[in-house]
Amino acid sequence: MALAGPAFTVLGRPAEVSDHDAALRQVLGMLGEVPSGHVAVYGCGHDVSAHLGELSVTSLEAREVAGCVLDGGCRDVRFILETGFPVFSRFVTPEDSTWRWELVATQVQVNIGRVSIDPGDWVVGDDDGVVVVPQAIAESVLVEAERKAATESEIRRDR
Repeated sequence: MALAGPAFTVLGRPAEVSDHDAALRQVLGMLGEVPSGHVAVYGCGHDVSAHLGELSVTSLEAREVAGCVLDGGCRDVRFILETGFPVFSRFVTPEDSTWRWELVATQVQVNIGRVSIDPGDWVVGDDDGVVVVPQAIAESVLVEAERKAATESEIRRDR
């Protein structure tokens, strides 16, 4: 599982939501805003329920979003694995977040652990984990990464 692309950030918080339909429509609207080729990055601020599942992934995948990184829960894991859509989450749970969590804003700075992610920062993830590269230095980091990869390829070739 791997992903790479600019961050589309999503900020949420715990809340007791009384209008299920309105909350669901708000999340569906947000999913429709994530541009193709971007990585949806959720700062959930919540460790109780799933913030991403089958319907969210179906929406994101249909619009060719690069993947999702969330500091929160995921459900419908078997379905997601079968689609091959890249998802990196903090935990897995069957509990729906619609009643317990609300979307606050998109395209604002979010924090995952000690890492701050701004809209447009580059997010790269694979089997080894996820890294975030600030947009301002992304090009120089790419040049250095390509240089290191070329050196490693040379070493493998020469052994």
